[in-house]
Amino acid sequence: MNKKKAQPTAITNKPKKKEGKPSDAKVTAAPTFKSVTENRKARHQYEVLDSIECGIALHGSEVKSLRNGKCSIEEAYARLKDGEMWLVGCEIDEYRQASIWNHPTKRVRKLLLHRRELSRFAGRAKERGLTLVPLRVYFTDRGVAKCVIALCKGKKVHDKRETMKKNDANREIQRAMRNKRMDKHR
Repeated sequence: MNKKKAQPTAITNKPKKKEGKPSDAKVTAAPTFKSVTENRKARHQYEVLDSIECGIALHGSEVKSLRNGKCSIEEAYARLKDGEMWLVGCEIDEYRQASIWNHPTKRVRKLLLHRRELSRFAGRAKERGLTLVPLRVYFTDRGVAKCVIALCKGKKVHDKRETMKKNDANREIQRAMRNKRMDKHR
């Protein structure tokens, strides 16, 4: 038998020259998300005082239905009960392929918050005339379902009119500026 001896390999620790950005400069991308639904009426009907992002406890068929965009938060609101926050009135349609393992469409869902966030938010939510309204449901870039809950105060009719006037004025200003830019380029 003819056995070959393994030759030791020379290991060199020469530093390689790097071109471009230095290694200590970390570039982080902005967090992206896929929006599922948004409550557009909430900003018209309420004055948003504060908002908080929280997770949602969901069943598997609910997650798949959300990925298909089958969710409505138009009539939903959040409620504090026994030191926990719950999402009431949110309708997530059934996932057709789930068959017998489907979920009820309008069940109460638990919102996931840290204790300190919940206590800070709960204290203000108990004030008279304030409501907890969901503004948006979305998936993070990691695929986690999140909900933005806002602490809102209901607008009166004259407040809504005032907001509409401001929006119209801003729209006119933007239109005039855009037309002026277009005239410069001609």
